Amino acid sequence: MSAPARSAFDAATTGTLGPWAKAVPVGAWGLDGAGWVATGPRLADLPTPVMTLDAAAVTANLAAMAGWAGGAGVDLAPHGKTSMAPALWRAQLAAGSWAITVATPWQLAVALDAGVPRALVAGPLLDADVHGLVARSPDARVLAWVDGEDVVAATAAARAEGLARTGGDPERTRPLDVLVELGAPGARTGARSAAAALGVARAAAAAPGLRLAGVAGYEGALAHDASPASMTAVRGWLRDLRSLHEELLALGLLDDLRDAPGGAAVVSAGGSAYFDVVAEELAALHDPAGRRGPAVRVVVRAGASAAHDDGFYAGITPATRGTGPALRAGLHAWARVISRPEPGLALLDAGRRDLPFDEGLPVVRARRPGGRGPAEPLEPGGAVVTAVNDQHAFVRLAPGARGAQHLAVGDVLQLGLSHPCTAFDKWGLVPVVDDASLPQPQVVDLLRTVFG
Repeated sequence: MSAPARSAFDAATTGTLGPWAKAVPVGAWGLDGAGWVATGPRLADLPTPVMTLDAAAVTANLAAMAGWAGGAGVDLAPHGKTSMAPALWRAQLAAGSWAITVATPWQLAVALDAGVPRALVAGPLLDADVHGLVARSPDARVLAWVDGEDVVAATAAARAEGLARTGGDPERTRPLDVLVELGAPGARTGARSAAAALGVARAAAAAPGLRLAGVAGYEGALAHDASPASMTAVRGWLRDLRSLHEELLALGLLDDLRDAPGGAAVVSAGGSAYFDVVAEELAALHDPAGRRGPAVRVVVRAGASAAHDDGFYAGITPATRGTGPALRAGLHAWARVISRPEPGLALLDAGRRDLPFDEGLPVVRARRPGGRGPAEPLEPGGAVVTAVNDQHAFVRLAPGARGAQHLAVGDVLQLGLSHPCTAFDKWGLVPVVDDASLPQPQVVDLLRTVFG
């Protein structure tokens, strides 16, 4: 897969830039996105604070995930809530993803409006209006989760109401595919036992307007690290998910899929931390053409993989275990030193409004002297973000650390970020640079996010 061309994302459709876009300089106001990008702006021309997306890293990550999925024998449906950026979703689909996953009815509406051909809704679809939108999108396949018999009933009722509002014919409208969500005691959503999940499946198979299409769940709710205990818990839950799928097949509850579009039952798991384990436990089921028996599609939903990070996911990605693709951090923040009020302390112009902090504070990677010179790596541990306020970050400087004690007001620091899901949501427009590792990265595109 070659590097993204200019306007591979949103520059061509951004419209007139102005005060609403905090990531572009005042000098860009009045220009449209494509016109400004055509002037050849560099990273040094951007205001601070700013977050950028690294096109080279994203391209490498998309290719790496596609190659891993092909080798592991699974399909991908990356979680779109990570970026809420339809242009990035389209890039993921173009790189081979089977579908895009969303979490809420509103996110599904954004996906359908963007032309996503297949969408997994990792939760119930209880919004009647969105059911009407689904009915008006016959070329798109939607699969929603249900985890209780009450949820099944509410989903069927919402669908009926949505069709009534839009004049749809319940008998002629394609049924909504639903996946039974398996959870675990004390976890997030999901049926708390195999017996409860089987009851949900029977209810879904009998509900008017719904079609049971498989099983799903989120193993990341059971663990937050790669310790032996966490890996055992994840594997055990995945085996329970597989057993549930096999029971539904044996009972004939998935028989209605044989004549359905797509035809294959879906077994879906796999966030961005344990997708290697998902493949190890479930890939043997993957047979979408039905060559070995009933057609089954195993779908992994790793959503942070496109942008990756320098924090939580960098520490838990399957690559750290030697069982997954090498991914590169594609998001960086750039913040200016605005105060050196005491020895060993620097204050930056970026805070909670600009940087994610829920899965670890940003990490200082390098400095650009005066904000314009090539990035100079700082000694690890020499400059550490210790706290963030609304608009400030506190950076403690280790005595004698190479480069750190020379930080001056006006220098710009490159910050690695942790947790892309809470990085993208702070930026409605993200400058896309060709390669953040270059001495003078160039802005080659713009990415729009849709967070409401």
